[in-house]
Amino acid sequence: METRELRYYVAVAEELHFGRAAERLGIAQPPLSRAIRQLERRLAATLLERSSRAVTLTEAGAVLLREARAALDAIEAAERRTRRAALAASGRPDVVLATKAGASGELLAKLLDTYAAEPDAVTVDLLLCGIGEQERMLRDGRADVALLHLPHDSTAGFDTEELRTEGQVLLLPITHPLADRPHVRMADVTDLVGLPMPRWPGPDGSYADGPGPQARDHAQLLQLIALGRACCIAPESCREQLRMDLAVVPVLDAPAITTVIAWPPHSRSRAVAGLVRTAARI
Repeated sequence: METRELRYYVAVAEELHFGRAAERLGIAQPPLSRAIRQLERRLAATLLERSSRAVTLTEAGAVLLREARAALDAIEAAERRTRRAALAASGRPDVVLATKAGASGELLAKLLDTYAAEPDAVTVDLLLCGIGEQERMLRDGRADVALLHLPHDSTAGFDTEELRTEGQVLLLPITHPLADRPHVRMADVTDLVGLPMPRWPGPDGSYADGPGPQARDHAQLLQLIALGRACCIAPESCREQLRMDLAVVPVLDAPAITTVIAWPPHSRSRAVAGLVRTAARI
């Protein structure tokens, strides 16, 4: 299969409409239809069920959509990493570190300061991102290394080094009845708090249905909690950036959060290796 065919197929499978897919791709509809029929003949599989009213995916079509997305992501990652390797070879080395905005603040600052003092240190470009985005940035080649948080992020396919394990706390408005408690349990959060958890966007940017308010970043989250519209369970290190209008209550039986530094196993970057060594040391 050609990359062009995969792009064509993904557009049709996501839009479930040949006209919209052709417009998205910037081509006419007839050659797009021919390309999809040719792909089906080559694979000896029906990928799309077509009727006068709708286009739907077959089981085989759903498999190809998943695999095609992964293949296209891998191609884009290879292109980005190749360009970055060429820059490094031309005497302009740097390393791109992706991390969730508002997370691991003290740890991140110590890592950057300690690494900058190393004799062979290079420039570290930070990508501050939203919930779960640092993993995608590492997989698609936008980042060389990332700080991930278990069990929320997946480290499948990466090499990792554990940096810190910590408990979790409940963030509440300072005026909440539970704000003065020395600790709570997960059942208390469900039964007594009376505030919903925020809803975060998925990979496609959409929000799942639910009672909680929509939140896109750390600043929005803290504002929603301060206004009494939401609560949140977060790693204990969030105390480093605590606002005066928020309360922090330890959650005794919440799962621990482990922060790891992760990088692609095939990386040969000396800058990445140096940054990982520094992270492990501190």
